[in-house]
Amino acid sequence: MGKEVSFEENIKKLESIVKELESGEVELDKAMNKFNEACEIAKVCDLKLKNATEQVNKIMSNDGTLKEFEVEE
Repeated sequence: MGKEVSFEENIKKLESIVKELESGEVELDKAMNKFNEACEIAKVCDLKLKNATEQVNKIMSNDGTLKEFEVEE
């Protein structure tokens, strides 16, 4: 099993794939493979963002346990 790729590294890879596809110089089969790769990377990034959001929305209570953070309006 390889090392986990960071969110930032995944974003750079996505940017690279987009530039390559936007160039219009990629053969169709390769373009489809790159598009599928980009979709998988985007799913990983989305999951990491959702997990980060969940963590940010939790705060420590006085006894050291995590609880949901609620904004009072």
